[in-house]
Amino acid sequence: MATDWSALFPDSTAPARRKPTALEQLGWDPFFAQQIDAGALTATPPVRVVAVHRNGLQLAGDGIDETIPSGSEVAVGDWLLLDRARPRSSQVLERKSMIKRRAPGRDRQTQLIAANIDTVFVVTSCNQDFNVARLERYIAMAFETTIEPVIVLTKTDLVDDPAPYIEAAHAVSNRVPVVALNVHGDEPAKILANWCRPGKTVAFVGSSGVGKSTLTNILLGAPVIETRGIRENDARGRHTTTRRELHFIPGGCLVLDTPGMRELQLTDAASGIAHVFEDIEALAVRCRFTDCQHDTEPGCCIQAAVADGRLDLTRFARWLKLQAEDAFNSASLSERREKDRAFGKLVRSAKNAKTRSDF
Repeated sequence: MATDWSALFPDSTAPARRKPTALEQLGWDPFFAQQIDAGALTATPPVRVVAVHRNGLQLAGDGIDETIPSGSEVAVGDWLLLDRARPRSSQVLERKSMIKRRAPGRDRQTQLIAANIDTVFVVTSCNQDFNVARLERYIAMAFETTIEPVIVLTKTDLVDDPAPYIEAAHAVSNRVPVVALNVHGDEPAKILANWCRPGKTVAFVGSSGVGKSTLTNILLGAPVIETRGIRENDARGRHTTTRRELHFIPGGCLVLDTPGMRELQLTDAASGIAHVFEDIEALAVRCRFTDCQHDTEPGCCIQAAVADGRLDLTRFARWLKLQAEDAFNSASLSERREKDRAFGKLVRSAKNAKTRSDF
């Protein structure tokens, strides 16, 4: 019996209320449907990458649950058109969003974290893990790829007053909701329900030990993912999640639990950084010189704001650091090599000039 693919192409005249299809429960929506040709669906049915293993990609679709060999540039959350004859050649559909970072190491390659995420919960705890600079990095990453960010503060029951943490989290960006919760009981599920709607995909990101796996288990309603405590001396967590995997919440969303990231180097995130630091960006455009370095130039509005207390110096320093980091990581390898060659020529010329002057 031939598969009926008509449900993949939403009909605006159809009744608003109907039972979602298997693909819609996996996050399928008109954004992906408009990319495909109905005539090719039987040969290459749409599937979603729900886990990335060392030996392959785990796929889920309408009646499909299988593993294929890993392909290049594929992330958990991607939608593929499954080519059964040549699975490595399965087409990756255009993504709604992509979480990525500069991979650890010296080659400055980009590491794909997850694709097609609707909401990212940036999780931190009310202890030594709380770090404004780290929150700014995660929020910039989310803004850059048009993912809705939410800051989630955990372990509120372990401090006398969580208000200072909540206030500091709100100061990161007035565009980002902040929720503070105790992971014990059913409070988290109720608070996060507004974002965890059917067909949506959400992700928990943050350091190890802040409660990402615990929150995932709460949404799942069962201890599916192993959890471990933090070290008491420095509040650092131990890695429990070892791979990126989508978990389906019956009647609800898909949730991605990610391994803790000790380092989040931004790449291709210029506009995301600008959104996080929009107060500084607004000052920068008012500087006297368009190429102002915001150091000692006359007419620098940023330095004036720092001097009169309107802008916190440490926040300004974090903005400069993220801009420089993103520019460096975003430059292509060839561009960096060209700059290195140009710099090498400059150094050699200077040495030659000095040698001539010595005679």
